[in-house]
Amino acid sequence: MPVPYTVRNPGQLRQLSRDVAAQNASPVALVERALQRIAEIDAEVQAWRLVDAEGALAQARLREREAASGLIRGPLHGIPVGIKDIIDVEGLPTRCNSHSREMAAAATLDAEIVLQLRTQGAIVVGKTHTTEFAFFDPSPARNPYNTGHTPGGSSSGSAAAVASGSVPLTIGTQTVASVNRPAAYCGIAAFKPSTRSVVMSGVAPLGPSYDTAGFYGWTVDDAVYAYEAVAPEFAVAARTAAPAKLAIWIPEDEHLSSISADVAAGLGRLADACADAGHGVERRASPISFARLFEIQRSTMLFEAGRAMKTFLDLPPGQIGEKLLGAIRDGLKIPLTQYLDERSEIDAMRRTFFAGTSAADVFLWPAAPGTAPEGLGWTGDPKYISPWTALGGPIVSIPAGLADNGLPVGCILAGAPGEDRLMCQIARRVAEVAERHA
Repeated sequence: MPVPYTVRNPGQLRQLSRDVAAQNASPVALVERALQRIAEIDAEVQAWRLVDAEGALAQARLREREAASGLIRGPLHGIPVGIKDIIDVEGLPTRCNSHSREMAAAATLDAEIVLQLRTQGAIVVGKTHTTEFAFFDPSPARNPYNTGHTPGGSSSGSAAAVASGSVPLTIGTQTVASVNRPAAYCGIAAFKPSTRSVVMSGVAPLGPSYDTAGFYGWTVDDAVYAYEAVAPEFAVAARTAAPAKLAIWIPEDEHLSSISADVAAGLGRLADACADAGHGVERRASPISFARLFEIQRSTMLFEAGRAMKTFLDLPPGQIGEKLLGAIRDGLKIPLTQYLDERSEIDAMRRTFFAGTSAADVFLWPAAPGTAPEGLGWTGDPKYISPWTALGGPIVSIPAGLADNGLPVGCILAGAPGEDRLMCQIARRVAEVAERHA
């Protein structure tokens, strides 16, 4: 089945970085290529909310002069990047895909994640579309594999921008499943670090105890390379070397009863490829209920969203979408005692899960019950990723082929909280196996 012209590899970060450092690639040319691709296909894909062509080219010229003088700021020097439009970028408005922010003034400060990217030499091209305030009221963005289907949410534009070949790196955020699910639907990779491990200043809150910035790239190596570029050097787990033979567990749980045949086949292909490469792949009963964890992750997120966005209820009708308003009202109905009890229950489930699975190096799991839904009104089911967000460890989206309908199938790799650097090693190993198998 031919890949549509709206899908294109935007380039690999590691090689682009090397080429810029060696002056074999021009930051100006990279930005110009990104702007040309956006002009070619974004009327169909609609990944971008705002493109700052003038500002990006000015940054690129500066990065090019620096490279020529021998100054390479970091592993992302000269790399064009897109930023989800709930994240502040100095000089650009943060509109959050909301009528309430249509006249928003330009941000006066960069969010911390944007400053981290700039510190490493990245060039901000513009803002990518998001669902409203990162909840479920959809954005205009479309799936590059089939523009009649959703790219997922809430980081819809960020995933679509990479999958359509606009830029090799974008930033999204995840509160429930909003980094990893769009990556799966769009056939690309993503890295969501350990929950709460990224400083989120300058990012519009949804569920503050879950909100975490994540990284999109064409391949797994791209996504984890971007994370490694901006992660603090001290953010290293005690266990830093992945074993030669990985112990890969697929937790079995009734929560997976809704899995489609296409996704089950993709999961099976990836598991078989790992086993054929000599890794240990086992299906083990989960020591906790993923259905219960999904339920209370949603409840605690709604409690936080209700309080973080309570003032939105005072705005005139039409300023805030109905799905978000409903979530705020539902969250405000949840009593503090229930929230505290559920947070304690999540903590207990986390301890139980990782104590009962300590022999595993990584967990393999489907990213969603099916491929990207048709239409733009629903961004897809977050139920398979949400429990892993609650467990709190790093999550990597890994492509697992195409379904019979031509849409991508995605899986996730998940680990224990704090083992982000180790996960980078493991994810690369699994991705190499998957790519050879494919």
